[in-house]
Amino acid sequence: MRRHKTYFVLLYTLLATISISLLAGHRALAAHGISIDGKLKYAAGFERFDYTSKHAVKGGELVLHSLGSFDKMNPYTMKGTAPDGLTELVFETLAVSSLDEPFAEYGLIAKDIELADDKMSVTFTLNEKACFSDGTKITPEDIKFSLETLKSQEAHPFYPSYYQDISHAEIIGPNKIRFHFVQTNREIHMIAGQLPVFSRSFYEKHPFDSSNMVSPLGSGPFVVSDFKQGKSITYTRNPNYWGNDIACRKGMFNFDTITFKYFKDQIVSVEAFKAGEYDFMHINIAKQWARDLKGSRFDSGQIKKELLPHKNNQGMQAFIFNLRNPIFADINVRRAIGMAFDFDRTNKTLFFEQYTQTRSFFSNSDLAASGLPQGLELEILQPFKSQLPPEVFTQEPAPVLTGSPQQLRSNLRTARKLLAEAGWNIENGNLQNREGAPFTFEILLVSPSFERVMADFVKNLKTLGIQATYRTIDPALYVRRMQTFDYDMTVEVFGQSQSPGNEQRDYWTSDAADHTGSRNVIGIRNPVVDKLVDHIIYAETQKELTAACKALDRVLLHHYYVVPNWYLASYRLTYWDKFSRPDTLPLYYNPFQLLMTWWEGKAIDN
Repeated sequence: MRRHKTYFVLLYTLLATISISLLAGHRALAAHGISIDGKLKYAAGFERFDYTSKHAVKGGELVLHSLGSFDKMNPYTMKGTAPDGLTELVFETLAVSSLDEPFAEYGLIAKDIELADDKMSVTFTLNEKACFSDGTKITPEDIKFSLETLKSQEAHPFYPSYYQDISHAEIIGPNKIRFHFVQTNREIHMIAGQLPVFSRSFYEKHPFDSSNMVSPLGSGPFVVSDFKQGKSITYTRNPNYWGNDIACRKGMFNFDTITFKYFKDQIVSVEAFKAGEYDFMHINIAKQWARDLKGSRFDSGQIKKELLPHKNNQGMQAFIFNLRNPIFADINVRRAIGMAFDFDRTNKTLFFEQYTQTRSFFSNSDLAASGLPQGLELEILQPFKSQLPPEVFTQEPAPVLTGSPQQLRSNLRTARKLLAEAGWNIENGNLQNREGAPFTFEILLVSPSFERVMADFVKNLKTLGIQATYRTIDPALYVRRMQTFDYDMTVEVFGQSQSPGNEQRDYWTSDAADHTGSRNVIGIRNPVVDKLVDHIIYAETQKELTAACKALDRVLLHHYYVVPNWYLASYRLTYWDKFSRPDTLPLYYNPFQLLMTWWEGKAIDN
C-alpha cells in the first residue's frame, strides 16, 4: 500500500514536471522575437537595439541622391521603377531584423509570434496600437489581403516564389492570424515575419498593380509629402506614428524630412554632392574614392570620409552571360571568355588596389566553397556525380590567375584551346564557327564608370578573335531590358544574406528562368542546381545549410555561368559634417539602414 502510494506520488510528480516543461516550451515559442536557431540576443522587454542611441533627437532634414528616375508608387509590382525609400520608410512588416544578429527578427506590427510545435504554422498576435498613417487600425484582414496579394499575379514574380511555402492565412481572432505552411522549412516562419503589410481598403480603391502615381498608404514612420515624377521625392516623418515607443524603432528614423534627388549621371552626382546639394553618399567607384573626393572642404572637415567595416555576406558581383543566347551554351566558351578578364591589372590601374577578387557566390562568409568537397557537402553532391563536370569533385574552385603579362598570355592560350574544342576557330583574325558565323556580342551597361573596365576586357577578347562591344544606356531602359532578359552580357550583383533560403529559387532555378522579371537573369536551367536550391531551403540545421550552400556554390562556379569580379568588406561613406550617431556599429547592415540610426546635430556622449 505504501509502495503503491509512493508510485502515484512519483508518477504525479513526473507528469507535473513534463507538463511544466511542455508549457515552458510552448511559452518559448510564443515570443517577442524569432530566429532560425532559437537564440535571441534581446530578451523580452528590451529597451532598444544596441546600435541605436538613447541620445538621438528628432528633427532636421536629410537629403540623399539616387540615379535614374521613377514612374510608379508601388515597389512590389514588376512594371516600372519605384522611388527609393518607399519600402524602408512607408511600408512595414510583421517583424523586423536585428542588424547585429545573423538571423533574428523581433515583432513590429506583430507583438507576439508563436511557431507551432510541428513547425507547420505560425500565429501572429497584432499590436493593438498598429495603424496606418491615416489612423485606421491594422487588422488580420489586412494581413490576409497582403499575403494573398503578394502570392498573386499582381505582384512582382519574386514574391509568389518567395512565399510559395506559405499555403494560406487563417484569421483566428480579432487580433490574431495564422499562416499555414506547405511543408517544414527552417526559415519559413521568418519569411512570414517579413511580410509587408498593405491596407486592404486603400488598394480596393487604388488597384494594386495600377500604374498611377497615387502616394501609397502605409504604416511606417514616414509619409510621402511631395514628389516630382522622376526627379525627386520627399518623405515627412509622421508625428502620430504608432511605433514611436516600440523597442525596435527607438532611436531610429530621426529626421523630420528625407528627400531623394535623382541624377542621370553618377559623375554629375558626385559634383553635386561636393557642392552641397545633398548630405550623404555611399561610394561604389574606387576612382571617386581615391581621386574625386578631395579639396578644401575635405581638408577642413566640412565633408567627412570614412571606411566602415561590416560582416555582410557579399554574394557575387560578376559579368554575367545570358544563356538564352546560343553562343554561350558551351561551358568551354564561357570558361574561355572568363580567362580574358585580367583582375590584377584592373585592380591596380583602375581601382587603386582597393578590392579583393571574388571567388564565391557567398563571398566574405563561411558558406563559400573551398578545397575539395568532403563530409556532408560531398554526400549532397554524390548522387549527381554523373550530371556534373568531373572538376566539381577533383578541383578546388578558384578564380583565374592574373598579375602579369606572361600570365595573361598563358590564360589566352588556354582560352584559344577551349574555344577550338567548342568549334570556334580564328579565320582572318576573327573567331567563327564551322558555318562561318562570327563570335560577336554586346555588353550592356547602366553605369559609364564600367566602361573603363570593359575597355581592357574587350581588348583581350579581341585577341581571341571575339568581336565584343559595350554600351551604356539609360537606367529606366536598362531595367526594362533586364526584366525581359534582352541582353548578351552585363554586370550583375547577386546579394546574399547570412542565412540564404527561399530567395535562391528566384536566382537560379529552371522555373524562375522562364518568368519575366525574375532574378534568374542568367537563364540557368539545370536540374542539379534546382535540387541543390531545395537542399538550402529545406536544410534543418546550420550544418546542413552550410554544406548545401557550399555545394551550390561549387556547382555554379564550375559551370562558369559568370565571370567573377571583386568585392570590398567595408563601406566607403562620405557625408557633410552635420550628423551625430551611436557609438556602436551594427554588424549586418547597408548604408541606408545605418543612416536611419543617425540624427542631425552635435554629438552627445552615449
